[in-house]
Amino acid sequence: MPAAPADLALAFEEQRPRLRIIAYRILGSYADAEDAVQESWFRLQRAAIAAVENLAGWLTTVVSRICLDMLRARGARPEDPVEDVATVDEQSDTPAGTVIPIGPEAEAVAADAIGAALLVVLDALSPAERLAFVLHDLFGMPFDEIAPIVERTPAATRKLASRARSRVQAADPVAEQTRQREAVDAFLAASRRGDFGALLQLLDPEVELRTDPRTVAYAAGNADHGAPLLDEHVVGADAVARVFAGRAEEARVGLVEGVPAAVWAPDDVPRAMFGVTIRAGRIASIEVITDQTQLGDLVIALD
Repeated sequence: MPAAPADLALAFEEQRPRLRIIAYRILGSYADAEDAVQESWFRLQRAAIAAVENLAGWLTTVVSRICLDMLRARGARPEDPVEDVATVDEQSDTPAGTVIPIGPEAEAVAADAIGAALLVVLDALSPAERLAFVLHDLFGMPFDEIAPIVERTPAATRKLASRARSRVQAADPVAEQTRQREAVDAFLAASRRGDFGALLQLLDPEVELRTDPRTVAYAAGNADHGAPLLDEHVVGADAVARVFAGRAEEARVGLVEGVPAAVWAPDDVPRAMFGVTIRAGRIASIEVITDQTQLGDLVIALD
């Protein structure tokens, strides 16, 4: 018997936070992740849900395939052929050559830092490599479940994750997290001072600023309190610098899902998050989120 619409919606909403984080880790964009999750909801509504025994697993597979299609449509790095023979240190599901130190507290710090390093090497990974690494190393999904999504054998899928892992570790996760934190801190300092020249030095010439109409309206209503003068899509260092110059006085650096970002958190309650992607030492993209449901789904640590 098909699930009632209300029950189906409730079951999906329970999965949405996890799906959103998986999609963000694969895509590197909060806006694109939201689109991918929403598309998975549309597909769920069209599916013969009575035949689905494991809804969480089904949704993970669906949203992962959507992300894979989105990456391929972006023109991400082409996928090289991968042989089905695993190397010696790929025989186990445990990440090989891990840089995570021993001890629970140290492991947590380094595991968080992987998110920052992953954003840096994102463009160097093929869609299949990115998917295999994120689903296995960050979310613990077995290779035999990932293999059908990337249309490889489990052995080849393990090799995809291993290649991605090598690139992430070569970026030095902990050092990369530190560099990104310093870049966000410098960006906020230049914004507060209204130092237009410093902002231009920190921003990639083709930097993109993305947000949604509700956030644009929210920021406009708080302009007198130092909120940036947002628009839905702003491209170019000069234009983005003008948005933030003399603004963001109350924002501070925080970790959002382990990645350094700017956070506005009056009374230590996150109200807005500025997700920043660093490429070649400069800020390449900024995404602004004020939706309280989305912010509530994210793990945010304030400095």
